[in-house]
Amino acid sequence: MNCEYFGVCGSCKLYELSYEEQLEQKLTGVKNLFSQLYSGSYDISKSKEEHYRARSEFKLWHNGDELSYAMNTLDKQGVVMVDSCSMVNEHIKGLMPRLIQEIHERKMGTKLFNVDFLSTTKGEIVVSLIYHIKLDEAWNTLAKKLSQDLGIHIIGRSRKQKVIVGQDYVTESLTFANKEYTFKQIENAFTQPNPYVNEQMVTWAMNQAKGSTGDLLELYCGSGNFTIPFAQVFDKVLATEISKSSINAAKENMVLNDTHNIEFVRMSAQEFTQALDGAREFRRMKDINLDEYTLQTLFVDPPRAGLDEEAREFCKRFEHIIYISCNPETLVRDLEDLSCEYEIVQMAAFDQFPYTPHLEMGAVLKKKLK
Repeated sequence: MNCEYFGVCGSCKLYELSYEEQLEQKLTGVKNLFSQLYSGSYDISKSKEEHYRARSEFKLWHNGDELSYAMNTLDKQGVVMVDSCSMVNEHIKGLMPRLIQEIHERKMGTKLFNVDFLSTTKGEIVVSLIYHIKLDEAWNTLAKKLSQDLGIHIIGRSRKQKVIVGQDYVTESLTFANKEYTFKQIENAFTQPNPYVNEQMVTWAMNQAKGSTGDLLELYCGSGNFTIPFAQVFDKVLATEISKSSINAAKENMVLNDTHNIEFVRMSAQEFTQALDGAREFRRMKDINLDEYTLQTLFVDPPRAGLDEEAREFCKRFEHIIYISCNPETLVRDLEDLSCEYEIVQMAAFDQFPYTPHLEMGAVLKKKLK
């Protein structure tokens, strides 16, 4: 990837090496990190070298009447003005200069401080314009015309205010294990930012689950990115998530993909443990009979903090664990705890964020024979 802002913009921290060299550097780092726990091979999922991000955020900088996108500098001492970004997909890249010019000409930039993009691989885009002022009917009229002229959906956000022009989601098509799936992705909710690596990552997880017996429990299921494809592998899937909007999207995604063997429940991992143990009753579980499930496989994709001690103890109930992690440091901590009872049979690295030090990881664990 060639970018005129390398070395100045803080988004890309690895820019002096080629893509293959930086990936090898990152792999060496994680292999050393996990060397006391795992000595086997790693499955590697590479990214496109540029235009791989379908989700991005930019500051909106004001210099008199002029508007510019801006990013934090590499040294964190200020911002750098950018006209484009080589990380974002071609659809966002093409929209960026047109959007900022139209905002300027239509005088929609007053107190605008952030612009967020959410795009599909086919070019459907939601743009979020985030302001420090209340949005009135005049703004709404301008936004409707802008949405029509640029062929995009627009969300206006201000304190305690969300104005939807068009819709607040996009509909993405992704291919996992040679089958196409459709997902509703909501603005301001988590989605995998690199759809090309996401396809490889979900396919990898599905392959690791092949041959598993019993049903699947998934914690932290989000909007069903893994859950929906897993339904092709297991007889039944029970999935939990604390976010109400994500659970609602997951249920819609189940319908979009004509899938019928999943139950989504809005509750935390701690609450689900209480329900499973009969320690507490939840109205949210009133239509679900846990006795009908044979939950032998657990899938977790937790936040960067990983699994807390209580969650790790809960994991030890399962014969088979598939763990996706966005933070190798917390993953190694969790695996150190779990390895007393589990064998790590396979690991993987997913390069979601080229030109940064970050790698997502995958681990497959099986209960040791006693």
